Amino acid sequence: MPSRDEVLVARRWLLLRLSALPMLAAMPRLAWSQTQAENTALDQVLNVMDFESLARAALPPAHFGYIATGVDDDRTVVINHEAFGLIEIRSRRFVDVSKVDMSVQLFGVTYPSPVYLSAVASQRAFHREGEVATARAAASRSALMMLSTASSTSVEEVTRARGGPVWQQLYATDDWNVTKGIVDRAQRAGCPAIVLTVDNMDGRNNETLARGMREDKRVCTACHINNEHNPVKKSPMYAGLDVSHANELSPSNITWDFLKRLRDHVSGKLLVKGIVTGEDAALCVTHGADGVIVSNHGGRNEETLRSTIECLPEVVASVGGRVPVLLDGGIRRGTDVFKALALGASAVGIGRPQVWGLAAFGQQGVEAVIDILTRELRVMMRQAGTPNIAAITRERVVSKIA
Repeated sequence: MPSRDEVLVARRWLLLRLSALPMLAAMPRLAWSQTQAENTALDQVLNVMDFESLARAALPPAHFGYIATGVDDDRTVVINHEAFGLIEIRSRRFVDVSKVDMSVQLFGVTYPSPVYLSAVASQRAFHREGEVATARAAASRSALMMLSTASSTSVEEVTRARGGPVWQQLYATDDWNVTKGIVDRAQRAGCPAIVLTVDNMDGRNNETLARGMREDKRVCTACHINNEHNPVKKSPMYAGLDVSHANELSPSNITWDFLKRLRDHVSGKLLVKGIVTGEDAALCVTHGADGVIVSNHGGRNEETLRSTIECLPEVVASVGGRVPVLLDGGIRRGTDVFKALALGASAVGIGRPQVWGLAAFGQQGVEAVIDILTRELRVMMRQAGTPNIAAITRERVVSKIA
C-alpha cells in the first residue's frame, strides 16, 4: 500500500496534468489582430508568459499555430513547464550574496548567463528580420545562440549579425552528402559546435498547427517565396548543395553507426539533442559526443507526457560529469532555470519564449526575454543563498516528481 506522502505526490501530479486542459481547449481559438501588440509598450511586459499573447496578436493564425503546436493533445507542451511546479527550492541564509555571478563556461567560452537561445526554424515567419534580429539580441546580451538547419537566414549572415560564432543545429537527411555539406558549411562559417537533433521523426500529428492553418485565409505564396513542400529544399542552408536525392529530415534509419560516422567528420564539438533517457546519454558519450541536450523538441514531436526536467536527473547520472548536459523545454521563469541547474544542467535553452519576444518586438523583444529570465534568476540566487552557479547544487531543491 502506498504511503501517505506517495499518495499526496501522485494526487498533486494528477492535478498538475489536469490543469493543462483549459489551455488546450483554448488553443484552437487563434485570431489575427495586431492591435494588442501595437498598443502594448515593451516596458509594460511583466514576465515571459506575457509575450505569448502579444505574439498571438501579432502573428497570422498559421504562423502562431506553428510555434504553439504540440503533438496530439499538446499535453507534453504543457507538462514541460508545469512539472517545474513539483520542484521546490531550499533557501539558505547567512550567505554573502551582495555580488551574484551567473556566468557559465561551455567548451572554454564564458557566457554571462546560463540561458541560451535554442534553435527555432523559419524565424522570418515571426518577424521580417528573422534570425538576424535574434542574432543581434544574442550579441547585445553575449548569449549563446543555436541556429536551426531550417533557418530562414544563412549561417554566414547570422554569424555576421551575431558578431561571433553560433552553434549549428543539424537535421541529418537521408543523403549523407547533403548532411556532410551542411556540416562543412557551418564549420567554414566558424561554428564551433554541431548539434545533431535526433527526435524529429516524420509523420508527427500537429493538430494545433492544422487548426491554425484552417483559420488562416491568406494564400501561402503571399509570404512564402519558396513554396516547396520538401523541407530540405526550403532553407538557405541547403543553397549550393545537390538535394535532388534528399527527401527526409531526421530519417528513421539513423543508428549509432551514423553518430560515429558524423563524429569522424565533425572537427569541432559534437552534441546530440533530443536525449531523454540515461541509456542513450551514456551511449552518446561512448560514441564520442561532447555533450547531450535533454530535449523533447518542446513537446512538438512526441506525446510521451514526460517533461524534460523529469528526464534530466537520469541523464546527468548516466553521463557522470564526463560531458556537459544542457536542457530545453518549458522554461518560463528564472526559478525554472535555477531548478534545472540544481538538477545538473550546465545551461538552459529557450525556444518559444524567444520567438514570442521576436514576434512582438523584434530584437528588443528577444533581449527583454533574456533580461527577464536573467533578472528572475539573480533574485532567486540571492534568496537561495547561492552567490554563483557552482553553488546551485542538488541539495538546493526538493523534487516531488515520482
